[in-house]
Amino acid sequence: MNFDYNDEQRQFADALGRFVAKDYGFEARKAIVASASGASDSVWQTLAELGVLALPLAGEHGGFDGGAVDLMPVMEAFGDALLVEPYLSTLGLAAQCIARSGSAAQQAAILPLVASGEMKLAFAHAERAARYRPQSVAMRAVRSATGWILDGEKCMVLHGPLANRVVVSARTAGAAGERDGISLFLVDPAAPGVTHKPYRTVDEMPAADMLFSQLALDDDALLGVAGGALPVIEDVLDFATALVCAEAVGAIAYANAQTLEYLKTRRQYRTTIGSFQALQHRMVEMMISHEQARSMACLVCVKVDTETDPVARSRIVSAAKIRIAQACRLVAAESVQMHGGIGMTDELKLSHTFRRLMVIARQFGDMDHHLARFAQLDRSLMDRAIAL
Repeated sequence: MNFDYNDEQRQFADALGRFVAKDYGFEARKAIVASASGASDSVWQTLAELGVLALPLAGEHGGFDGGAVDLMPVMEAFGDALLVEPYLSTLGLAAQCIARSGSAAQQAAILPLVASGEMKLAFAHAERAARYRPQSVAMRAVRSATGWILDGEKCMVLHGPLANRVVVSARTAGAAGERDGISLFLVDPAAPGVTHKPYRTVDEMPAADMLFSQLALDDDALLGVAGGALPVIEDVLDFATALVCAEAVGAIAYANAQTLEYLKTRRQYRTTIGSFQALQHRMVEMMISHEQARSMACLVCVKVDTETDPVARSRIVSAAKIRIAQACRLVAAESVQMHGGIGMTDELKLSHTFRRLMVIARQFGDMDHHLARFAQLDRSLMDRAIAL
């Protein structure tokens, strides 16, 4: 099977690569991370001008009707550069919720502004006791005379401090852990009743815990059908997981390239350490892990774009995430060990790549979670085949 990009994807990747190399080098990134917001408005506008923000959106909203496969070169470039802008939060999560469940009016009001770079979004779904289970939503939304009242807390809202609008999951019926009764709402984070606790994650991303205290919403804040949002949430989380798999491929490629260069130049006992056979074997393992990760990223991006059976799709997503997590952990550890003590210094970009790889290994579910989910989904497919 040919895993190479087509001409359009290659040209797009080249243009994005030139931007990253010229305007988003490590020193520029450090300045952005050190800023008050932790992100750059000028970089965001440049991404809009390049068409990166419009790529996964529908043509009727100013987009290019792209899918996860089209986003692969984008995410690989972002993984290489360690981009801290709210791309995944906006285009991979919140905008996907709106595109898949919002009304025509809601989509027309939000998505064109996202495509043009005028609006950033965030997805507030995770809660403290959820442990990667998307149905574990305890936050409540109660019917009022004019709409809904939201009350509860969300944690680890990635890029929450930067968002103009936040897509929030809340339970309109049932108890935490039940599949039915979860709804999605579009919320203004500056509205009275919303409190932010901002911080930076270990990989230097802006994030926040958000407290919603008797927040009054109009009826038109509801996305889709009340109580029926879980299939949409699972679909979107699978899509975002495929994107971070592609991002990991870019970060792994950078770590491998830097480690190989170090082995070729670092001298010990009057010879380069790359001549030591033990280190050569370890470097080969890192290269093999990169190729395996890239193959799995290709597979999962194709499947989230084309697979209509949610069980079969989620099974492939979990399989890919397991392999990607293994590659992230191996490459992160080996690259730092072969660099020695300097591998963990802030001055070296590799240490920041290490952090991002370790976060990706756990983002949207760690290996234990996805191994259990893969086994459960595999049994479901087998039971279904036997029943036929």
